[in-house]
Amino acid sequence: MNPLNTIKGSIVAGLVLAFAIAYFLTGNLDFNHLAVTRWLHIMAGVMWIGLLYYFNVVQVPGLAAAAADQGGPGGAGISKYIAPRALLWFRWAAVVTWLTGAAYLTHTGVLLKAFTLAEGSRVIGVGAWLGTVMLFNVWVLIWPNQKKVLGLVAATDAEKATARRVALLASRTNFLLSIPMLMCMGGQNHGLPF
Repeated sequence: MNPLNTIKGSIVAGLVLAFAIAYFLTGNLDFNHLAVTRWLHIMAGVMWIGLLYYFNVVQVPGLAAAAADQGGPGGAGISKYIAPRALLWFRWAAVVTWLTGAAYLTHTGVLLKAFTLAEGSRVIGVGAWLGTVMLFNVWVLIWPNQKKVLGLVAATDAEKATARRVALLASRTNFLLSIPMLMCMGGQNHGLPF
């Protein structure tokens, strides 16, 4: 059975390969819990932000083009099959990213310093606050409104139109916030670009 035939198989094969590479590079598989937490934070973050960029750069403009195409197939396939699945991964990747980030900051003893923007932790703190706002937007603004747009909960046409606008603006806000957030996350250990 080819692991590339399924998502689960690909994930398992990727993890096995990662462990094999770790063993090759270090000669052991003694788990460094801090490094594993950071690795999981980065993987979940890539999933979360990757989907955020997909929604804003590909799906929203694509659905707008599909709606404007009078003789085209429309966006029903995306709305019915792709968006709900993408939003599932999106919202849970956001939670895992935030939780693993908080666990990492807790384990390194800087969680409180980061969230209070204490000297020496301001860069990561700003990144953590931006990520927290983004997580809030996902669960409080984007997901509840997308459920209306996608017909997962009952809503009138007027409620769907309002929900579509709220979800779009919250998603665009996250898209905007992701740019300085990523700068701060990388900048804590690697320096800001300015």
